[in-house]
Amino acid sequence: MDLTVLWFWIVAFMFVGYFVLDGFDFGVGMSLPFLGKDDTDRRVLINTIGPVWDLNETWVIVAGAALFAAFPEWYATLFSGFYLALLLILLALIARGVSFEYRHQRPESRWKKWFDGMIVVGSAVPALLWGVAFANIVQGVPLDADHNYTGTLFDLLNPYALLGGVTTLLLFFTHGVVFASLKTEGDLRERARRLAAKSGLITIVVAASFLLWTGLAFGTLWFWILAAVAAVALIGGWIANLRGAEGIAFTLLAVTVATAVLALFAALFPDVMPASNDPANSLTIENASSTTYTLTVMSWVAVFCLPLVLLYQGWTYWVFRKRVSRASIEAAAH
Repeated sequence: MDLTVLWFWIVAFMFVGYFVLDGFDFGVGMSLPFLGKDDTDRRVLINTIGPVWDLNETWVIVAGAALFAAFPEWYATLFSGFYLALLLILLALIARGVSFEYRHQRPESRWKKWFDGMIVVGSAVPALLWGVAFANIVQGVPLDADHNYTGTLFDLLNPYALLGGVTTLLLFFTHGVVFASLKTEGDLRERARRLAAKSGLITIVVAASFLLWTGLAFGTLWFWILAAVAAVALIGGWIANLRGAEGIAFTLLAVTVATAVLALFAALFPDVMPASNDPANSLTIENASSTTYTLTVMSWVAVFCLPLVLLYQGWTYWVFRKRVSRASIEAAAH
């Protein structure tokens, strides 16, 4: 396989890992106002992702580093043209991380309420803007002959991109609420399951609209295959949640996120940043990539390092596999 093609799909795999893992973190964060009846409930929800959220978030750092090394032209165009949107994502992630660490430092309810609000916003903003960003990448943006973005922030907020953002927002929310039902007990678990049933139905309608629009405008054979898998997995996950099979529901939603992201990359390939104003200005896997020598060295590094990362990630989830209960949280407070 050509190294540029290989690294296109390695970058896709890393973004899949990020959206599957940090996606349910976003969903749990956004669920605090809906599921957190009191401070103990909110602490239970935060503790479901407490041991893993920072590990999940590192996937976006690895994906960005791989993008920079393998496709420097793509990285430069993306991060300069989408600067304000990506800055908002970064600030939101910082606010969320700070809130996880600081909300328990003082006992006042006003203090905790402030940081809980930051967790919600810090989860919702990336969940929305990542969808907006990837939808714009797929449909193309105006580029000049030097591959510089010539539009504005408001050009990125077009109907198709906003629908993509709402799709990821709802998909991550449902993914996170199902994870909350998988990791909690008692009344909180039941309320999470009922909320996932409601949000899942809305997600199915919105996601179907976005995938259909994408397929009709930019679809390839592989896009339609992956989109079909994503649709079936999403509906299957919703049905599994209705039946109380949280493990199956969570797995199917993870498959939904993974195949939906891969479908967008399939619609994009072999471009990496299409130019909406002039196809001659588009960035492709060929004119955006690093040298063959660089990609060869990176491939050997990936062969040795990626399995270690996956093993460590799996071990972490195994260690923290047990459910979090109100009783354990209340006991820890004394």
